[in-house]
Amino acid sequence: MQQFIDFISDNQQLILAYSVKILVALVILYVGRWLSKNLTKMLEKALLSRKVDKAVVSFLGGIIQTAIMLLFILIALSQVGIQTASFIAMLGAAGLAVALALQGSLSNFASGVLIILFRPFKAGDFVETAGVSGTVEKIEIFQTILRSPDNKRIIVPNSQITGSAITNFSAEPTRRVDLVIGISYGSDLRKAKLILEQLTKADGRILAEPNPVIAVGALADSSVNLIVRSWVNAADYWPVYWSLLENIKLSFDEQGIEIPFPQMDVHLKKETNE
Repeated sequence: MQQFIDFISDNQQLILAYSVKILVALVILYVGRWLSKNLTKMLEKALLSRKVDKAVVSFLGGIIQTAIMLLFILIALSQVGIQTASFIAMLGAAGLAVALALQGSLSNFASGVLIILFRPFKAGDFVETAGVSGTVEKIEIFQTILRSPDNKRIIVPNSQITGSAITNFSAEPTRRVDLVIGISYGSDLRKAKLILEQLTKADGRILAEPNPVIAVGALADSSVNLIVRSWVNAADYWPVYWSLLENIKLSFDEQGIEIPFPQMDVHLKKETNE
């Protein structure tokens, strides 16, 4: 006991200096803990106000909180005199190895964050991207899950989505139904156009504005091609598309308007021997 008292007496200045450093290090850790928690809460609140997916918000909050705490731990260790340069170098090497090993996953994660932040689509939208199409069911951190029209589940890595074109069929409230209807050269063109006008006006799902367009699109090899362009609400696109095609065929049959098969005229020339 006397030896301990003598050690304390002989090293009062050193013990006092280290006590102050330890106290400062503890204060730094406390401030770092408080700052990391509050900054994380502020970030989560801001992201949730923008309707960012909760899973991504939680994941990002955990990463940021850990990074801030790690920074303050290094500062605290440096305060008590521990050399952190080698520790930082070792941590950097380990981080680089992990990043290289998880390069694809990190790319998918970053792409998932971009998708949710910029929102090119949302759950319930029908999209075409990365060579597939379907209704968006869920946007996850590393992948997006689609449901195809024939009820297949399609899982697409997020990096493939951000690296390709995205067509969102549900982004706008209205869509245009485009049809190309061919009639024979011998059919009455004016009568055919009148029938098409009547059919578009009779369908209550077709919007009056913008006005439907019916015009001659091309004088093709086997037919006169008429274009029919009408605007509908996005939810009515396929029902109108299918019913309009059926009604056109039935009406043309009743009115004697021929929809020709592809055909070719072949001229035979007889050669005579001189």
